[in-house]
Amino acid sequence: MKRTIAMTCLVVGTLLGPVVALAADDQGADRSHPAAFVKDSAITTKIKAKLAAEHVTSLGRIHVDTDKDGVVWLTGTARTQEAIDKAVSIARDTEHVKSVHSDVSIKKDD
Repeated sequence: MKRTIAMTCLVVGTLLGPVVALAADDQGADRSHPAAFVKDSAITTKIKAKLAAEHVTSLGRIHVDTDKDGVVWLTGTARTQEAIDKAVSIARDTEHVKSVHSDVSIKKDD
């Protein structure tokens, strides 16, 4: 009897384990799921805080967005190419960032 129960548990665990793991992975892929949204927001917030800490005025016109895969999108304007490069560098060096796409353009002054 104990052997039958043990075998049943083994078979059920073997078959359902991958299904449960796959279901857990799908939750992170759905941006409407709170955990995925919080993760994306945390990355965006970290990058914005680092940009603000740099005290470079043109970095304030750079907008940051992070998708569900940890890909960061930088948009907006900066006064110099060096400021753009600095923003990209800061984003790349942030934890959990997979890649960075920059659509920041140079605009000398408002």
